[in-house]
Amino acid sequence: MEKLPLFQLVYIRRSQYNTRTKILHISQPAIHLMTPKISWTSKFCVCPGGTMACAAVMIPGLLRGSVGTTCTRAALLRLTPRSLRHLTLTSVMKSKRKTDHMERTADVVRREVVSTAKVCGAANESPSVKRLHLLVAEKDFSFKAGQWVDFFIPGVSVVGGFSICSSPRLLEEERIIELAVKYTNHPPALWIHNQCTLDSEVALRVGGQFFFDPQPTDASRNLVLIAGGVGINPLLSILRHSADLLRERANKGSGFEIGTIKLFYSAKNTSELLFKKEE
Repeated sequence: MEKLPLFQLVYIRRSQYNTRTKILHISQPAIHLMTPKISWTSKFCVCPGGTMACAAVMIPGLLRGSVGTTCTRAALLRLTPRSLRHLTLTSVMKSKRKTDHMERTADVVRREVVSTAKVCGAANESPSVKRLHLLVAEKDFSFKAGQWVDFFIPGVSVVGGFSICSSPRLLEEERIIELAVKYTNHPPALWIHNQCTLDSEVALRVGGQFFFDPQPTDASRNLVLIAGGVGINPLLSILRHSADLLRERANKGSGFEIGTIKLFYSAKNTSELLFKKEE
């Protein structure tokens, strides 16, 4: 069966950022993944500085309740260069005030199911990011595209929090989820990069109010997704889920119809661009 075209990734280099005008100029996409349900434009405003934060902006009027409480604050802002910079700066400042995952997400709803999982694959995605494949034991364990997991490690008192980058379909069919974790001094990240091996066992619990879960009868909706660095993870999950929905509709002739999706992705240098081999 011929592979269905789906999307195009735009990789943004820091050298393309104009510090005087605060406008990022893109002459052409560096990586073409499939093609044209997802497009891109020629200018995009970003927040200067070394911290790469994820911001997913949903255009007002194009999304509704099926997405859940997805970036409510972003939807209320006028999508001007100034408001985008404010959104990014606010997110970075808040993340610096609360660095512990459990403290930062204390008010976020979590699923009741806690499942053990075994590391069944690991590879370096970039010089600073390690990619994990986890085989989930509990059959009732599930997630929506865009959500994250509490990551419990035996012998490590600090709980990690990592966004899932795989599609829910991979979990349904193979009982596997994927994570991509950046190296930091945070104990869970240190364990993943320095001690984690094949067959290491951890425990997982799903949480998060940022997700994309359209129902078959929902009207087609458009999305704009913006990510920096490892913040691509939840948005890649959404893109992969969109690909699965597109294939399902093509095969069955019914189901949710994917609208236009625009993804903008930046990293501090080309070696830190993640998922370059994604197909």
